[in-house]
Amino acid sequence: MGPVLAGVLQLLALTGALALVHIPFGTYMARVYSSKKHLRVEKWIYKGIGADPDTEMAWPAYLRGVLAFSLVGVLFLYLLQRLQGVLPGSMGFSSVNPAQSFNTAVSFVTNTNWQSYYGEQTMGHVVQTAGLAVQNFVSAAVGMAVAVALVRGFARSRTGELGNFWSDLVRGTLRILLPIAALAAVVLVACGAIQNFSGVHEVGQFMGGRQQWGGGAYASTEAIKELGTNGGGLANANSAHPFENPTPFSNLLEIFLILVIPFSLTRTFGVLVGSVRQGYAILATMFTIWLGFTALMMWTEFAHHGPALQAAGGAMEGKEVRFGVGGSSIFAVSTTLTSTGAVDSFHSSFTGLGGGITMLGMMLGEIAPGGVGSGLYGMLIMAVIAVFIAGLMVGRTPEYLGKKIGGREMKLAACYILVTPALVLVFTAASMALPTPPHSMLNSGAHGFSEVLYAFTSAANNNGSAFAGLNANTDWFNTMTGFAMLLGRFLPMVFVLALAGSLAGQQPVPATAGTLRTEKPLFTGLLVGAILIITGLTYFPALALGPLAEGLA
Repeated sequence: MGPVLAGVLQLLALTGALALVHIPFGTYMARVYSSKKHLRVEKWIYKGIGADPDTEMAWPAYLRGVLAFSLVGVLFLYLLQRLQGVLPGSMGFSSVNPAQSFNTAVSFVTNTNWQSYYGEQTMGHVVQTAGLAVQNFVSAAVGMAVAVALVRGFARSRTGELGNFWSDLVRGTLRILLPIAALAAVVLVACGAIQNFSGVHEVGQFMGGRQQWGGGAYASTEAIKELGTNGGGLANANSAHPFENPTPFSNLLEIFLILVIPFSLTRTFGVLVGSVRQGYAILATMFTIWLGFTALMMWTEFAHHGPALQAAGGAMEGKEVRFGVGGSSIFAVSTTLTSTGAVDSFHSSFTGLGGGITMLGMMLGEIAPGGVGSGLYGMLIMAVIAVFIAGLMVGRTPEYLGKKIGGREMKLAACYILVTPALVLVFTAASMALPTPPHSMLNSGAHGFSEVLYAFTSAANNNGSAFAGLNANTDWFNTMTGFAMLLGRFLPMVFVLALAGSLAGQQPVPATAGTLRTEKPLFTGLLVGAILIITGLTYFPALALGPLAEGLA
């Protein structure tokens, strides 16, 4: 079997598996967030934190819950790292320095999981499990909660209530993320992933020195890091490491885990708003972009330019032989079109255009299908903008799902789509203009610029993957990427929840002959075009200085 055919068959198998679970899983999640019953363990949690799960919240109260919970998470994780040297189970590692502790705490709480450290040489078992792994669950649940709040904004009328944040958080964690992650961890162990709490072992001579490996809960961490679109791994090589991702089957399973919740949430959206066809329209938009990016990536990486690439069957530099070009390309596109950030290959070693595709995937806003929760609410914001554009074309007040899109709604949507590009471009420009930050670049020219542009694109979009080659463990990059992650996560949530509150308070508008049918393929095409054009106009000059210049050289 040739490498191209193997890649295509993997893509078909992945698509089939996602299609198979889409309806039952999406419907199940809709029931989770609409149920009036509470499990016994959930009641214990509510009692412990002093929350009333049946109290409805307006959007300011919902936002305060999100921010307060996240702030506590940042402080706890920061202190856990600073105290690591005196904690049991630290594996002999010392406390993490302040700048890196701040960066890592912000990174995992914001669902970014950007790592400026060597995982197997920095964090012990306590920090990894009680700190980082816990945030892998709850940060994903926060994103899902905000997405569901926006969906309720479309579904409800004449009310400012969006549900209860604490109930949404707990249910998303216990009823969705925890059981699936546990099952996935068992499967990964069966595939050969490591799962233990052993210390550091010497395993023999390696290039004249002693080789050392530490144990860890690799399988369970890998399961939730992919399922929750987190991305932070125990090993510096991330999902390219055989302890985390040992076989081609485990690689395909991990891609499935990355995509299953974001794609299935479109079904949840359709069920909650009372029109599954609206969910299919959003799903078609996400799938079209994801499939197009995957095909383009496989084409660029399989292109045989030169005898070395012809002998290897594609651009194999920086890729694991056990995954090949096909598996690595699908993984790279899936992880950058979501907010996962996990890597099974080095994106810096991709072809110039291939590296640009990974960057462009994040620049779209990671909405195809996007992160857990964040992909859905990002795509719905783009849908609001698309119907506004359509309304301008025909001279009619735009409507979406029976709600008028007026001046207030458009201002909130516009602020949402402007925040992240502003963070990316301003921080990148500052890093290139100041004398010290460019010293962290391994390469010069267009590729070196791509390293910096990728870093802030990844941080501000809460992706977390790295281009490789950039030494990000400096005070400048630890601090600036930390601020980019914080602002890139929570400022958009402010606008999303404010928009949800505005929509929930409206009286539904009855559909007429002039209403834009947003469940039709025509709207899907309009939405895809709007996403690509808005992104292109925003980021094209920066891309022209980096990956485009390198790829066309």
